[in-house]
Amino acid sequence: METIETIISEFARLAWGPWLVLLLIGGGFYFLILSKFLPYRYFLHAIDVLRGKYDDPNDPGQINHFEALTTALSATVGMGNIAGVAVAITIGGPGAIFWMWVSGFIGMCTKFFTCTLSILYRGKDSDGQIQGGPMYFIVEGLGQKWKPLAIFFSIAGLIGALPVFNVNQLTQAIRDILLTPNGIQTGISTNLVTGIVLCILTSIVILGGLKRISKTAARLVPSMVVLYFISVMIILILNFEALPYYIKLIFTDAFAADNYKGDPLFGGVLGGLIMLGIRRGSFSNEAGIGTAPMAHGAAKTSEAVREGLVAMLGPFIDTIIVCTLTALTILVTNVWQSTDANGVSLTATAFSESMPGFGSYLLLICIFIFSISSLLSYSYYGTKCMGFIFGNDKAKYYNYFYVASIVLGATASIDIILNLIDGFFALMAIPTMLATIMLAPKVIEESKKYFSNLNKSD
Repeated sequence: METIETIISEFARLAWGPWLVLLLIGGGFYFLILSKFLPYRYFLHAIDVLRGKYDDPNDPGQINHFEALTTALSATVGMGNIAGVAVAITIGGPGAIFWMWVSGFIGMCTKFFTCTLSILYRGKDSDGQIQGGPMYFIVEGLGQKWKPLAIFFSIAGLIGALPVFNVNQLTQAIRDILLTPNGIQTGISTNLVTGIVLCILTSIVILGGLKRISKTAARLVPSMVVLYFISVMIILILNFEALPYYIKLIFTDAFAADNYKGDPLFGGVLGGLIMLGIRRGSFSNEAGIGTAPMAHGAAKTSEAVREGLVAMLGPFIDTIIVCTLTALTILVTNVWQSTDANGVSLTATAFSESMPGFGSYLLLICIFIFSISSLLSYSYYGTKCMGFIFGNDKAKYYNYFYVASIVLGATASIDIILNLIDGFFALMAIPTMLATIMLAPKVIEESKKYFSNLNKSD
């Protein structure tokens, strides 16, 4: 196991080299400059679209704008926001959060471009159904000669879409919050039982297909964000004296890197801190990775830019709001310095110390909803990748592989799981970002048409 862990760790380290940061952040800056900050200027219009103001049931697609966003968010707003942020602070200190914000802010523009392309260049699967996502806009936008790049994305997506990290952290949360404090002996057997129960719950929904997934996500996502927001606000109010200090520390430590414990990069600890923040930010909001365009590509709309604007809201909700809530909770309670806990256990400690008796159970409810919603959406991403490579009639077989991997996630170590998914996310980002950079002028061209028509109608 030690050898496997070393190999996977080295794989993730190589995949997330400086070149990938340049591709993700450099590409994002290119989209910012090229669009002249266009997506941000139409933030309120994006909210109107999300509210259903422009919905047309006769438009092509399978789900409405709100369901597309909540399906995408049910994957991105998950354990990355609770456990991923805790990992970032444990290794990088408060400054890591600043670089997660940078990743999220730039990711908003990246999501606008990738998800606009997912509608602009939709293709058809082997059953003749309209589909979207990086594999389709690579082939439809760049031509058949680029199909190997689309296949590369899909192969990486088969592993990247596995739910092992969410399951791993949910299992840890159940063990540390529910079982151990109540005197129940834990070990491989309890982890296995947790994994089997999650297999059953997940199977009931994912075998029903996209519409059942999107309907479930549309109910779960808003409720889980509201519940988590209220819980964190209670903690912040209880610790409001410490809040200004830590908000300031996030900014100062981002450049001082005084609390960074990881490996140096670019010749120093600041480079390592920047890499950590961007890596954890990308893991959380998935901007540039290519997962969200698969959900948004199924939206019922004939206006590509409209869906791009809705998708842009994803990183804002995910990284700027939810990740910040988790970070401030961990910081103001000082558990990041007073305990050796890591991952989801660190966040649980913050809840438990602020709200003794019920705080950790409240977090467990949030974690359960976050994890289950993520399990549902990732299965959809994996089946789309499987269908693109082998045909739609074979896509259903991915779900069996997907459900089986839940047991692996429940029993393996967090380091193996985190590095495995990190590494394949990096591989997915390569074709997604390269194709988006090449097709970016098409997005600008489409945006000019859309906003010109919008201004005329207003």
